Amino acid sequence: MAWYDEAVFYHIYPLGLTGAPTENAYGEPEHRLNTLLPWIDHIKEIGCNALYIGPLFESVGHGYETTDYKKLDSRLGDNKDLTNFVSECHKQGIKVIFDGVFNHTGRDFFAFRDVKEKREGSQYRDWYCNVNFYGNNEYNDGFSYDNWGGYNLLVKLNQRNPAVKDYICDVIRFWVSEFDVDGIRLDAADVLDFDFMKALRHTANEVKPDFWLMGEVIHGDYSRWVNEGTLHSVTNYNLHKALYSGHNDHNYFEIAHTVKRLYEMGGNRPDGLKLYNFSDNHDVERIYTKLNNKEHFIPVHILMYTLPGVPSIYYGSEFGIEGRKEKFSDASLRPALNLNDYSNAVESNRFTRLIAALGHIRQKSKALSYGDYRELQLMNRQYAFSRTHNGETAVITVNNDDSDYVMTVAVGNAAVYIGALSGQKVSVSNGTICVNVKANSGEIWLPFNEEEQTVPVVETITENTATENTSAAEDASVQETAVDEASGALVESNEAPIEAAPDTTTVKDETVSVDKAAAIQEAFEKGRIAGLQEAVIARMEKNGPVTDRMRQDVYDNVYHDGLINWVKSF
Repeated sequence: MAWYDEAVFYHIYPLGLTGAPTENAYGEPEHRLNTLLPWIDHIKEIGCNALYIGPLFESVGHGYETTDYKKLDSRLGDNKDLTNFVSECHKQGIKVIFDGVFNHTGRDFFAFRDVKEKREGSQYRDWYCNVNFYGNNEYNDGFSYDNWGGYNLLVKLNQRNPAVKDYICDVIRFWVSEFDVDGIRLDAADVLDFDFMKALRHTANEVKPDFWLMGEVIHGDYSRWVNEGTLHSVTNYNLHKALYSGHNDHNYFEIAHTVKRLYEMGGNRPDGLKLYNFSDNHDVERIYTKLNNKEHFIPVHILMYTLPGVPSIYYGSEFGIEGRKEKFSDASLRPALNLNDYSNAVESNRFTRLIAALGHIRQKSKALSYGDYRELQLMNRQYAFSRTHNGETAVITVNNDDSDYVMTVAVGNAAVYIGALSGQKVSVSNGTICVNVKANSGEIWLPFNEEEQTVPVVETITENTATENTSAAEDASVQETAVDEASGALVESNEAPIEAAPDTTTVKDETVSVDKAAAIQEAFEKGRIAGLQEAVIARMEKNGPVTDRMRQDVYDNVYHDGLINWVKSF
């Protein structure tokens, strides 16, 4: 177990967040990085314990055309500023990883400048790929070379050159000794040479215990990169795409299929891949912009924080800000923000409150970091799964429909479960809990130990949270109303049974005994069956007269699944 196994990341693009100029004048340092110091408290407040920040080092423009790997970009400050920033993060218990742009350099990098000056006589001519002194380019260099992405601004390094390999490994050692960095996110890892990455992994193992290497990979079999010889993790673009399109299309099958596919390549086993999960980043549109139904922000992030992998939130997205990708610029994805404008967001912004709750819940539940994955229920609009570790089972339920939905799902051995987001408690009956999943929302159900009180009650995203200090009269009325509520709240969904009822299994008074909770649960189950029976009869009446015998056949069926299938048959 390493620190990154339990990490909840915050992602900052510093040149954008600080409002730095788009072009570097290479002048005196402007200490903009220091303006990010207050963000450290914010990062901790919303439940993050790790920070991915970058690019940081001297460059021409957007940061990925590196000029000097050992000097903080002068638009952000000097090396002392960066050392101090990392130190302050560590004081708050926050690990820090930098962007490592090792696939290419900028044209102002010392090695490339030497090639331009000395041409064939440069000792660095083999530091770059396919330098051809019989060619030319738009800069009229009098030679051509390989680049990244078709941009000659980004000159591709020859990673098979031992001198290049040694130089970059020395950069990593310098970053650790100078700044005490805890890991590196490798830019464009999907085009890095594998032997080169193995050398980086060897250096990572050498410089610091649990030094983390995470690579930017878009597509492919992630296990090619994530293994004992190369990287610890890669960006989970597969899940990223599934999270937004699975909600836009009301298709949880896409998300579940993606999870299953990652499992098959080792992604969802506790000892397998620990992929870097995200809903947006500095290269893609904000999740709030991508979602057709903005309320889906809630189930999207519940899934991102609870599915296997390492969750990450991109700066500003916790506030629900917009960001649309432009044709020739990513500036709208990387805006300058003033933290003072969001000073009370955890209290006043329900999305920020949700992200904060998810971060703290994630850190407190080992099952969410290490647990295996088991699919429990799957429909287009509803999805449930469990994560189990060392006897602790967390159950996650999500709903992308505009109506509430009742789910009965298998849980662990605890007698009572608590909704970590709402504080609602529900008793376990025959190894299952029956819960109402709010429209366009979800819940994380964790074992509740009344004596230890180990699970926090976090009021975050629902207006009707668990009621405290309920009177004895109200407790007594729960049983009486359970049947009426269950039979009177039937809502139809396109692909699933019409079955949605208030969660009357909630134990509203923390002093209520487990036996009483079980009685309430039993009453609710009876009411739920009665409600389904009435739904079947109502459907039959639409098709013609219903005889007494037909009604009796319905009432004789007291099996939940049988009634569900009956409703679906109409």
